[in-house]
Amino acid sequence: MPKHSTRPSAHSAASNGDLFPASDGAEPKSLTELNRIITAAKPMVPGGKKAVLGEGPVGAALAFVGEQPGDQEDLQGRPFVGPAGQLLDKALAAAGIDRKASYVTNAVKHFKHEERGKRRIHQKPTMGEVKRYRWWLLKELGFVHPRLVVALGATAAAALEGAPVAIGKSRGKYQFGDMPGFVTIHPSAMLRMPDHDARSQAFNDFVRDLKSARKLAH
Repeated sequence: MPKHSTRPSAHSAASNGDLFPASDGAEPKSLTELNRIITAAKPMVPGGKKAVLGEGPVGAALAFVGEQPGDQEDLQGRPFVGPAGQLLDKALAAAGIDRKASYVTNAVKHFKHEERGKRRIHQKPTMGEVKRYRWWLLKELGFVHPRLVVALGATAAAALEGAPVAIGKSRGKYQFGDMPGFVTIHPSAMLRMPDHDARSQAFNDFVRDLKSARKLAH
């Protein structure tokens, strides 16, 4: 049985006060219009400069939601192209999922970081910052209309749920309001593991999750 959200429907969870952040108040009628608003908006996290938009076809069976763009994503203007993205691509291939046929995006659309010399250090977004971006994310997924939304990590799950989600307890099939979902880890979590055997086991578990998500979506 899927774990169920106790929150309101994902599409009805945003109140009027949360609508159209940083826009002129006009509700976008398409993903293209929404992306135009996101691109023109000022970043809502420290260090952010430009938005990194979602990527993939409207109507994709699977949508993957990460935390936020990283350094390489910010530089290249595409989601999941850095080390975590390369690991995600490897896992997707192992799970028999075509990334080009999937939709990939992030809960927070700008790279939150602080500069230390020439380095840009990733900063985890707060729940308040995640909620400020949440309407955009829900509207985006509403336009894409995937069969299943996969939350990659706690921040993505919290953005979809509208409240903190414990990955250990919630990992697996999950219902985000009216959106069928699946909760798993973010690939960056594996990059931080110092032990090779632990990384290998975590990768195998991650691939198993992705295979389960693929079956649920089809």
